[in-house]
Amino acid sequence: MGTAPVGDDGARSVSSIDKKGPEVAERNTFSSEPLPLVGEAKRIRLDNAPRTTFETAGLKEHFEPIDSYEGKHRWDPDFQWEPQEEKKLVRKLDLRICSWVCLMFFALQLDRGNISQALSDNLLKDLHINTNDYNNGQTIFYVCFLFAELPSQLISKKIGPDNWIPIQMVSWSLVASCQAFLSGRSSFFACRALLGLIEGGFIPDNILYLSYFYNSIELPTRLSFFWVSYQFTSIVSAFLAYGILHLRGYHGMAGWRWLFALEGTVTGVIGIISYFYLPPSPTQTASIFRGKDGWFSEHEEKIMVNRILRDDPGKGGMHNRQAVGPKLLWESLKDYDMWPLYLLGLTWMLPTTPITAYITLQLKAEGFGTFETNMLSIPSYVLFIINLLVFTWISEKLNERFLVGACSQIWALPLLIALEVIPTNSSHWVKYALSTLLFAMPYVHAILVAITSRNAGTVRTRTVASAMYNMTVQASNVIGSQIYRNDDKPMYRRGNKVLIALACYNLALFVFSKGYYMWRNSVREAKWNGMTSEQKEEYLMTTKDQGNKRCVLPVVSVLADTDILVSWKQA
Repeated sequence: MGTAPVGDDGARSVSSIDKKGPEVAERNTFSSEPLPLVGEAKRIRLDNAPRTTFETAGLKEHFEPIDSYEGKHRWDPDFQWEPQEEKKLVRKLDLRICSWVCLMFFALQLDRGNISQALSDNLLKDLHINTNDYNNGQTIFYVCFLFAELPSQLISKKIGPDNWIPIQMVSWSLVASCQAFLSGRSSFFACRALLGLIEGGFIPDNILYLSYFYNSIELPTRLSFFWVSYQFTSIVSAFLAYGILHLRGYHGMAGWRWLFALEGTVTGVIGIISYFYLPPSPTQTASIFRGKDGWFSEHEEKIMVNRILRDDPGKGGMHNRQAVGPKLLWESLKDYDMWPLYLLGLTWMLPTTPITAYITLQLKAEGFGTFETNMLSIPSYVLFIINLLVFTWISEKLNERFLVGACSQIWALPLLIALEVIPTNSSHWVKYALSTLLFAMPYVHAILVAITSRNAGTVRTRTVASAMYNMTVQASNVIGSQIYRNDDKPMYRRGNKVLIALACYNLALFVFSKGYYMWRNSVREAKWNGMTSEQKEEYLMTTKDQGNKRCVLPVVSVLADTDILVSWKQA
């Protein structure tokens, strides 16, 4: 009897049989064990029979990848490897794949977020527009971003994220650079619309791409790195803005025009390099630019393919250039088990959305200069990064997600109440401290995105659900951009009341979502435990249940959580 080993980094390792005896059971084992109770840190133990990939006779054919799957030639249900080999390989993936994805996200945020620095250099005054016009421009951006999410994800699935992501980057870099020639409200609105349409889908495209290389345990941490680069961009761009905005007057151009032109060019260069750098999959790294032998040996490719498929057999149900057609799209959209996550995506970030958009304007309103404003915004970004990493780590350490997510609202609520009740003549340093702490609300986006990926159950649902969740997040940005209004300045009392109510609603929604998945898993467990061995085998062979609707848990899991739908998985 044993449990799956836990690596030094907290990830559960895929192991060959322990040479010293059956003390450690492999995590890379499919089993027809009953669906586990989750949320109680229950460990699933295997018997002392010899460890092979499939514990039940005749189970292989149910989880074999399709012939067109790009890694099929490396699939081996009896293949074993050492945990040290896998840890070394994951570090190699972090260096070659995750770090580059973070760089691309850096580029996205550089162009998406520099509007905040531009505001500190009198963008609104130069374009003869006001706060409401800015709100409307941001609304246009987020609406276009929202509606581009799903089409972008479907294109990415058809031609491959390794092709589509660089195309997106080069395209939006051109528009971002052209913002240097803005002349008024109309051109401002037009550029915001184009940026939204082109950038939409970039985030779920990258999540889909990372899922080709990382298993479900590793993904949340890599996604936290993803969003660390997001805020790291804000820190770097604040320093860049400090220098670039000093170019105001050079060649008769405002500093914010130089900011858009130069940072847009940087993104374009990264996009061009990415087109030649990104490999399509773990087994397709050989090219003129990446080397004729690729990045990985045959042994390493076998480790990557088999560890991914043993973690999620559904990933072998489609190849990485296979489109999601209308029928599969509809099947994914009507998957009601994903809907609680969409509801959360719609509102959980709203308590901090206005302050995120307005922090530089509020600092300017408090009397700080252009350059002091950009420097004073840096502590909020640093705190944001610390909270992101700490709460993601806590989530995985405790194997608890929704209740950790609820902590974000508990953090925001007293700060919003304080902003609502402080006198108008309060010290600007008090307002700055409250705004900074509110901006740093624990960012559980990486946790929720990882839950969405894990609970999808199939490649096609993961493709659609990632886009749908991110669409609801963008919809929340649309809502959030209209909460602080021009007639509510400078204390935004009405807006803060709305945010307090939303934080209370979100707190209840996190708890509800936790309870929902506990209930769904208990229903599945009861159904599975009610079957005889023969009925279970018959179910596997004849069931039409797909993805997260299946009642079998073929992958042995350790400390499974109620946040995760633990039924499995067929594309």
